[in-house]
Amino acid sequence: MNRNTSSNKSPKSLKSLKSKKKRIVSSVIAGEILVETVFQKRAQKTQFCISQNGVWHFMESLPDGESIIEPYSAKNNLLQHKVLLLAEEPIEYGTQEELVTRIQAFIHKYVHVSPRFEKLASYYVLLTWIYDCFNELPYLRLKGNPGSGKTRFLLIVGSICYKPLFASGASTVSPLFRMLDKIQGTLILDEGDFRLSDERAEIVKILNNGNARGFPVLRSEVTPWGEYSPHAFYVYGPKIVATRKAFEDPALETRCITEEMGTGDLRRDIPLNLTEEYENEALRLRNQLLMFRLRSYRKQEFPDLSHLDLEPRLIQVLRPLFSIIQDEKTRQELIELATEYQSNMEGYRGMQIEAQILQVIADLKEQDVVLSVRDITSWFNDRYTEGYDKPLTARGIGRIIRESLQLTTRKSNGVFIVPPEEYPKLSWLFKKYSTQD
Repeated sequence: MNRNTSSNKSPKSLKSLKSKKKRIVSSVIAGEILVETVFQKRAQKTQFCISQNGVWHFMESLPDGESIIEPYSAKNNLLQHKVLLLAEEPIEYGTQEELVTRIQAFIHKYVHVSPRFEKLASYYVLLTWIYDCFNELPYLRLKGNPGSGKTRFLLIVGSICYKPLFASGASTVSPLFRMLDKIQGTLILDEGDFRLSDERAEIVKILNNGNARGFPVLRSEVTPWGEYSPHAFYVYGPKIVATRKAFEDPALETRCITEEMGTGDLRRDIPLNLTEEYENEALRLRNQLLMFRLRSYRKQEFPDLSHLDLEPRLIQVLRPLFSIIQDEKTRQELIELATEYQSNMEGYRGMQIEAQILQVIADLKEQDVVLSVRDITSWFNDRYTEGYDKPLTARGIGRIIRESLQLTTRKSNGVFIVPPEEYPKLSWLFKKYSTQD
């Protein structure tokens, strides 16, 4: 009787061990080898496009130790129902500017937006194909009423982005976390399609955590045997979002490059229906953009934007676009757009309670008196009576000063004050909230 049974595995069991399969859409190996799934629709076939230093070839699968990595099946529902769009093969595109010109012409043919936004959207498409070279990203956002053209923009621009994931109103929010985590593509989202408050709250989590690396969304998961096991979902990536109104979170607003839709008459030359011609045009552009990714990955230069009179957050999210825009005129248009956004945000802040409190502090500071929370509260309630059901308390004002304005208070002679060592912060806050000092 042979006791060494552990070494007597049959050839069939060894073959089974080595044929464990894992499926992916794309990957970057050792920081330089790009693996991208391509989908030949007519042949109903998927395979990998493998590229290193711009030289590429096709492979059916990849070895990974005792496992085999394969692309998503051509029969996958995401591909069959066009929730996920992929290229077929890399093809030549000429220069980057020639590619941008073709992207802009494609957008112009099917969508009515301002010329400036049309050009910026073209560069944003480029950005999506190399987004994983950056640590922060802006979002592209359409804002307007139903019928203003938001959905058409999502369809057209989304069709040429990198691994676009289309989220429709017929779906629920829950699969979005898993799709973003596994596919790591471009989210094309009509926020207006999700009408329930809890769904909107989940979308805000994705948007708040998805513009910077290192901030996954934690969601509760339960194992089949009932064990609580929270899971971190990777939601970082480019996003194109359509909304009816502004976001309630001002910080989220600053992450968006926004176009107001429905402000003018629709161009008469825009096709009312999308035909197979549009799909063929989009596929050809995706093929060219795949070649752009293979050639351009990790070759971006990061410009110094410290000279711009913009808030650090704006500079942070716009830096990736600046790094791929080579045209100086377009760079200047992006700066002008960012300046407009900053001005709008300052105007919005000027109407907030924090701005009103700061104005009281600025006026008290001119009197050269101790900035006590008690006096700030008294002046505030005397000045701002409209819009508040009842006078604010010193406790409430103190909480806003500490938590929202992030100023330290301390007790002096029995009352809480904003101490002189906090005054340097006030100068910056006065500027941020457009307060008259």
